[in-house]
Amino acid sequence: MSVSNTIKAQMGESSWIRKMFEEGNKLRSIHGNEKVFDLSLGNPLLEPPSSFKDKLIEILENEPAGSHRYMPNGGFTDVRDSIARNIGGETGINFEGNDILMSIGAAGGLNVILRSILDPGDEVVIIAPYFAEYKFYIQHNNGKVIETQCDSKWCPDLESLRNAMTNRTKAVIINSPNNPTGVIYNSSIIQSIAEILKKCEEQYGNDIYLISDEPYRKLIYTNVKYPFIYDYYTHSIGVTSHSKDLGLAGERIGYISVNPADENRSTLMDALTFSMRTLGFVNAPALMQKVVSQLQETTVDISVYQKKRDYLYSKLIDIGYDCVLPEGAFYLFPKSPIASDEDFVKNLQDNLVLVVPGSGFGKKGYFRISYCVEDSVLEGSIKGFTKVFQYYKNKS
Repeated sequence: MSVSNTIKAQMGESSWIRKMFEEGNKLRSIHGNEKVFDLSLGNPLLEPPSSFKDKLIEILENEPAGSHRYMPNGGFTDVRDSIARNIGGETGINFEGNDILMSIGAAGGLNVILRSILDPGDEVVIIAPYFAEYKFYIQHNNGKVIETQCDSKWCPDLESLRNAMTNRTKAVIINSPNNPTGVIYNSSIIQSIAEILKKCEEQYGNDIYLISDEPYRKLIYTNVKYPFIYDYYTHSIGVTSHSKDLGLAGERIGYISVNPADENRSTLMDALTFSMRTLGFVNAPALMQKVVSQLQETTVDISVYQKKRDYLYSKLIDIGYDCVLPEGAFYLFPKSPIASDEDFVKNLQDNLVLVVPGSGFGKKGYFRISYCVEDSVLEGSIKGFTKVFQYYKNKS
């Protein structure tokens, strides 16, 4: 069977998370579920809030005829208006329904955005460590991936970003709270990124989009107000999903929000709508649009994830691991005690603990832990984390 050489290569590059999933299944078949401690997948643990089921039943019992037919590709008008009012309340910016496009989660939204703005050879800057799929989304939509770096606290290295910008730069993607680090980019960082992009727009005479990928925006463990990008930069686009904050990963529902101040927003929204249709998405799921539009101020119990973070972080620090305390999302990104994150992860795997090497996120020498798992998995993993750390400590 012959498949695309490009896809073959991409499948090889993205093999780490898939490999850990397959290894986990293999280990569970040998040792049993209760003896394997899989911290490799960012699959939300918490069930949707009870209000989700209440709204779902209410909508189904009162739905008018035609509720499951095609609607405008951007989504139901009343849904988009509702989303606009909510995000307007959060940001203090006057969003309208025409600034919103309902999407197939954040991933679908990113692909719609990239298809709409990229010409062949246009460059998209991503900041390591990054969500691994970004590279493939960019490549699938004719773009060229440009990687830049973070500092020791996992905030963007601004000098690295400046040096990455060229006359072919079309977009910069940021992800905050970040996967895999859990770090939140504060308002000072957002402002600095915006200033770099403004200067590059002036220098090169091109529009450069700042794309903010925000599926973890409501999973925050500090009291700091989330710094939305729209006040800082005109050519900005937000994209989010309700996979994490409402526990609806399998329902594939999210939305794109275009900065109302963008002078080209009407043309951009037309392009997004066209791409939504011609990528084969057509529209976001009808029923989920109606439900989530009424749950914009609702989330799962975030304190559950915070307790898991606090437990695992304190245990790892006590063992001796070096790790930045995450402010959001549900990941830890500790430093590997040896140079090869892949060898370290293999040793953990031999001790029935599964994590993902930082190489899979563009950052060697680290590893990602997902703590959105049952407490028994976190507690059971500590023995393996301790044993492997002590093994390398004794060798040094």
